[in-house]
Amino acid sequence: MAQLYFRYGAMNSGKSIEILKVAHNYEEQNKSVLLFTSAIDDRDTVGQISSRIGLKREAIPIDDEMNIYEIVKKMDQHPDCVLIDESQFLRKDHVLQLAEIVDQLGIPVMAFGLKNDFMNELFEGSKYLLLLADKIEEMKTICWFCHKKATMNMRMHNGKPVYTGDQIMVGGNEDYYPVCRKHYYDSMRKSALERGENK
Repeated sequence: MAQLYFRYGAMNSGKSIEILKVAHNYEEQNKSVLLFTSAIDDRDTVGQISSRIGLKREAIPIDDEMNIYEIVKKMDQHPDCVLIDESQFLRKDHVLQLAEIVDQLGIPVMAFGLKNDFMNELFEGSKYLLLLADKIEEMKTICWFCHKKATMNMRMHNGKPVYTGDQIMVGGNEDYYPVCRKHYYDSMRKSALERGENK
């Protein structure tokens, strides 16, 4: 039975390499996959899934106006699986379309992305995937500063953490650290004290 999966993790938890691995496994069994990624992510090339270890693959870029369900529905031959990278950038409508692909077309959908942003708030896509997904799985990585599990993303600017700004700023290791809750909030308190605020 087809299901909607949401696999989330902090930065550096291997989400992109995992989606490429899943695609490879399907294709090794002569099954077809359809890959999507956010049009917002332009670190390498728009419409490309890139892992930090150098593997890359073309994917259909999702913009705000796209109807993912209609694209899949109109295909002459439906894929055996739909894979979505950077799913945190999806809109509510997109997530509803993914659920429709599962429920109406019987095609499994696997979405990979961040759960929370650098302010520790849910992304829109992640919020609705958490609400609608049949199966939710955390992909684990370790904190940049210790050996605990990283559950948060710390945005860096000029070597210092920042806690305000636009929710979406595409970046990699130079801009974001995966951190545990303790180091996220310890750094936040330290930053507040340096600004003369009591927190």
